[in-house]
Amino acid sequence: MAAVDVVIEEKKDDSVDRQKICPFLLRVFVSSTGQHHKIAEYHKGNTPANELQIYTWKDATLHELTQLVKEVNPEARRKGTKFSFALVYPDLRTPMYRMREIGSTTTGVKGPDDLKTLGQFRITIGDYMDIAITPPDNWNAGRSKNYTNNFGNRNRQY
Repeated sequence: MAAVDVVIEEKKDDSVDRQKICPFLLRVFVSSTGQHHKIAEYHKGNTPANELQIYTWKDATLHELTQLVKEVNPEARRKGTKFSFALVYPDLRTPMYRMREIGSTTTGVKGPDDLKTLGQFRITIGDYMDIAITPPDNWNAGRSKNYTNNFGNRNRQY
C-alpha cells in the first residue's frame, strides 16, 4: 500500500478569497485632532466632512487600513503617529448611531491591534469607521519639553 501524505491548512474563520469575493465600501471619517468625531455628527443622515471611501474585505486588518489612510494623508506618515479606530453603527432599537472603540495602531511601531480584522469586530456592510489621528508631538506632549537626562551628573550640586 502506498503512503498518503495529508496536508492540513490552517484557515482563519474570517479569511476571504480576495480574488473571488467582491469588496464592500467602507466609509471612513478621519479626524486629525486626536479625538473621534462627536456621535451627534452621525445623526439624521448627516456625516462628518472628512470622508475616505475604501473598498475592502472583512479580513482587512487595522494595519492595512492604517496604510491606506497614510497614502492619502501625508502628515500621518510620521513615525509615532497614532491611529485610534472606532466603529460607528446604527442602534437597532433607536434611530441613533453608536460608537465603539476597537483598537489603535502607531506608525513605525508594531502593536497588539495591528492584525485584528474587521470581521473580528463584527462589522456589517453600512457601518462607518471613525479614525482619530494623533501626531507624535501631541501624544508625547505629556513629557516636559525641557526634560534632560541628569543621570550622568550625580555629583552636581543643586
